[in-house]
Amino acid sequence: MIQEASAAIKRVEERERRSREAKYGRRNKIRYIDRLLNELEMLNLADQRNVPERLAVELDRLIGETTAIAMCRSPRPESVSEAMDVLYEIQDGLMFNEDEED
Repeated sequence: MIQEASAAIKRVEERERRSREAKYGRRNKIRYIDRLLNELEMLNLADQRNVPERLAVELDRLIGETTAIAMCRSPRPESVSEAMDVLYEIQDGLMFNEDEED
């Protein structure tokens, strides 16, 4: 009986740990997206139209990690406004999933 209770406690602790990791992972990704959006907004305010290579590489990686976006988008947004739209779409998906799981 004690072993069963111990096993049940371990399962609950493991589930809570995974939940916590997922929640913080989403929060960190949202912060990362916010940073990218801020950089893109600065470029937009400076009337830059093209996404710099460094940001394009970061966007490619982020889009690749987000399978739903990767399937319906071209490989690389070319304009600053397209890149911002993609990031807002990814961020909305992360926020929606966070509400659903909590």
